[in-house]
Amino acid sequence: MSVSELSLPTELSVLAQDRPLEVVATRPRTWPTVRPFLIAGDVAAVVVALLATRTVTSLGGLPVAVVAAVAVLAVVGGLGAHRSRLTLSVLDDVPALAAAGLTSAFVGSQLAGGSMLRLLVVVVALLVVVRAALYAVVRSARRRGVVTHRALVLGAGEIGQQLARAALARPEHGIVPVGFLDDDAPRDPAGLPVPHLGGYGDLAALVEREGVSEIIVAWGRTHDSALIDTVRECDRLDCEIFAVPRFFELQHRSRDMDELWGIPLMRFRRATWRSGSWQAKRAFDIFASGLALLLLAPLLLLVALAVRIELGAGIIFRQTRVGVDGVPFTLMKFRSLRLPEGPGSSPVWSINGDARLGPVGRFIRSTSIDELPQLINILRGEMSIVGPRPERQVFVDQFSRDIPRYHDRHRIPAGLTGWAQVNGLRGDTSIAERSTFDNNYIQNWSLWLDLKIIARTVGTVVFRRGS
Repeated sequence: MSVSELSLPTELSVLAQDRPLEVVATRPRTWPTVRPFLIAGDVAAVVVALLATRTVTSLGGLPVAVVAAVAVLAVVGGLGAHRSRLTLSVLDDVPALAAAGLTSAFVGSQLAGGSMLRLLVVVVALLVVVRAALYAVVRSARRRGVVTHRALVLGAGEIGQQLARAALARPEHGIVPVGFLDDDAPRDPAGLPVPHLGGYGDLAALVEREGVSEIIVAWGRTHDSALIDTVRECDRLDCEIFAVPRFFELQHRSRDMDELWGIPLMRFRRATWRSGSWQAKRAFDIFASGLALLLLAPLLLLVALAVRIELGAGIIFRQTRVGVDGVPFTLMKFRSLRLPEGPGSSPVWSINGDARLGPVGRFIRSTSIDELPQLINILRGEMSIVGPRPERQVFVDQFSRDIPRYHDRHRIPAGLTGWAQVNGLRGDTSIAERSTFDNNYIQNWSLWLDLKIIARTVGTVVFRRGS
């Protein structure tokens, strides 16, 4: 059964029969998320509750108020009640607010005394009232067009059309569809609620031209695999991505799902490099690579001396590799071969067992010590400590032709170590599997995953399971 054959709620079926709705032209605008206002409202509610119940008699009890407020923010945020949503309902947030109220009441009563039950009732009541008032303001702003999010709908089939009509008829969701993208031309363009603006290849240009901030994947008749590249293209764009789940009528609605007039929408995770944690990754790279160069300086000098004695002049081997977004950079390693590749020699994939490897070269390769000069590449910003390993252009071209979505691994900087490497995919191993692991790492990146990979890399080096 195709998505276009799935039935939708009766209201949407009726709505789909109405005449096309006009899109009111608006100037593209960027608005902040509602999250800061929700956080501020929660803090205000906790402080007022502490004062109203005389748990603290004045702002002289600021330490108690701070601890209680932090506890509330941690609970509410942890339960996902600070995220921006299309459908705003305070009733959906009551369980999270009640849990936060219980936490703050316990903290306040333990630190400052007073009735825990009375504080619980007042905190929860104020949290609900403040949240309801904020939601009412946001919904009103959306209806009046003060806060709008311009959207492109990928897929002009039945689901996409019903989504567009629902969004136009229900402005309180804040979504203003500006057009469809679909490689299959609609049979009846005049009957569409918003124009068909082109194919999937036009996505980036239209996002910029139309001031789009939301992408909604409504599937249409295009095969899923053909949409993956299009959706990943959105990673570089400053927009949020939603998708209608397959077989959504059979799927349980989780708290992480959004909804637009009865149609569930999955919000895709924000692209790795658009998250705040990504800046922390770069800061960690600078700190760790700089510290490592300082602490390992004696070892680097000893290795340089050993390479010089075994191989002669030319301690550092430089080679052009492909980095983030396909931009080439010069990668540095300690030389391990007796004779470097000449200008006319053909590049080889692996040099394991090469007769030109001497004792020093074999040792520094087996322990990965030959890779340590790449700490300078990391300090320069050309690489990261963790990321997909960089390859030469000739192999990138070959693998991109032979392996689907191999080029997607260049969405982030190359790494000194990576998820594929710590899973044993080093040396002469499957490139397709490496690509899968690299793209999986990018899609699921977190600071904790980086730390996990670094820890496993250290174990690999210590037990000398290198290439």
